[in-house]
Amino acid sequence: MINLDESKLMVNPVARMPPRFVPTLTEVVVPIEPTPAPVAQPEFTAEMQEQLVHRVLQRVDLVLSQRLREALSELVVSHTQAIEPLLRQEIELVVRDAVSAAVAQELHGE
Repeated sequence: MINLDESKLMVNPVARMPPRFVPTLTEVVVPIEPTPAPVAQPEFTAEMQEQLVHRVLQRVDLVLSQRLREALSELVVSHTQAIEPLLRQEIELVVRDAVSAAVAQELHGE
C-alpha cells in the first residue's frame, strides 16, 4: 500500500494565487470559416470501372509492345554480334568450296 503524507497533499493557498501580471486578450479573434465539405463524387459504376480497366490495359499493352520490341532488338543485335565470327567462318568455307568446285569444273572442261 502506498503511504501518503497528508501534509504534502494540502494545497497552499498562496501558491494558488495567479501571477501579478496575467496576459489578457486585447484583440478580437475572428473565427475562420469552416472549409466547405468536399463535393460528393459521382458513384463509380461497374461500366465506368470496366472502361477504366480497358483504357489502362490498352496503355499497358502499348508500353509492353514497345519495350518488348526494344528488348528483342537489343537481344538480336547482341546474339548476332556473338555469332558473327562463326558465321564468317562458315560463309568463308562455303564460298571457298563453291569457288574450288567452279575452278575444278573449268579446269576439267566440264
